[in-house]
Amino acid sequence: MRAVQAPIVAVVGDMIGRAANVISLAQGVVYYEPPDAVLRAAREFLDAGGRHQYGPVQGEEGLIEAIRGKLRRENGINATPDSDRRVVVTAGANMGFINALFAVTDPGDEIILPLPYYFNHEMAVRMLDCVPIPVATDENYHPLPDTLRAAISPRTRAIVTVSPNNPTGAVYPRHVLEAVNRLCREHGLYHISDEAYEHFTYDGARHFSPGSIPGSSPHTISLYSLSKSYGLAGWRIGYMVIPEHLYDSVLKAQDANLICATRIAQRAATAALETPPSFRARHLATLSEVRTAVLRELAALSPRCQVSASPGAFYIFLRLETDLPPMTLVEKLIQDHKVAVLPGHAFGLNGGCHLRVSYGALRPETAIAGIRRLVHGMRALI
Repeated sequence: MRAVQAPIVAVVGDMIGRAANVISLAQGVVYYEPPDAVLRAAREFLDAGGRHQYGPVQGEEGLIEAIRGKLRRENGINATPDSDRRVVVTAGANMGFINALFAVTDPGDEIILPLPYYFNHEMAVRMLDCVPIPVATDENYHPLPDTLRAAISPRTRAIVTVSPNNPTGAVYPRHVLEAVNRLCREHGLYHISDEAYEHFTYDGARHFSPGSIPGSSPHTISLYSLSKSYGLAGWRIGYMVIPEHLYDSVLKAQDANLICATRIAQRAATAALETPPSFRARHLATLSEVRTAVLRELAALSPRCQVSASPGAFYIFLRLETDLPPMTLVEKLIQDHKVAVLPGHAFGLNGGCHLRVSYGALRPETAIAGIRRLVHGMRALI
């Protein structure tokens, strides 16, 4: 555990707590509340009584059935009981990732993580005494299949993709994800596909689920979350879609760590999945407007600041021309300019100075005010 990095959101959160009047562009959550139907369902669940015992390890059947319908409609994935896939309800996509590692790795095995990686993934790999293998991506932060192929060793167990991406906001093209999935099939690896930001795409970009590829079911593990799309971050609810042959192993991992996702959160998730798509569309339109304004403000820092205007999630990834170490820059921005972002080294980029900016957690006017503080601060510091 001493070799595992501290979660950077908490580290920066401590800095924010020691300052005053800081606008945080660090946390990767959405600003909006869950649908009204979610809160009604939670109240009805409590009013019904007798709901305080454990539920099934894999999740409540009503929620699993709602998930199957969503997977069929939105992801092109068949996870019906007569298929060779299984759905497991988890306490968020992070738990799904750890469940997957428990199921497919032994100590010393390797997991390939395209750069920049999601820091919780790297942390989980190290916690299980496995080895994260960071692999470079292209100028748009898209995986390079040939580079991934070169990183495969006899100890490799999986390649991880996150699309839309945290921290860059990149949306991987369909042909890239198909190539990664094919590479995994050819080499007997698992493709772990984290799709927590599936509903956040802009400028005509489209999300693609590798689990929809014909023949992908035996080697594809798909991870989903309701934290972002439905404003349910604190409810800790998500799900994973796994090959049938991993089902018993995943249930062992889940039972030992969690037993089951909280039953009230599962009822809330069922109501969320029954909410009309207009709920998501309305908030996505607002985030799209904020994104446009954020990119416009950041353009003032060119050419000393290179902006990745990636069309997904609610992140902007910056590369800065400065001799300041990323953490020093983050500290100065918090202390002197009252704005917080995350340093790129937490995502595996140790060369140069990178920052992740999140514009999703705040009301639009506050997010824009934070970006203006950030631009002012970086003008003074770089």
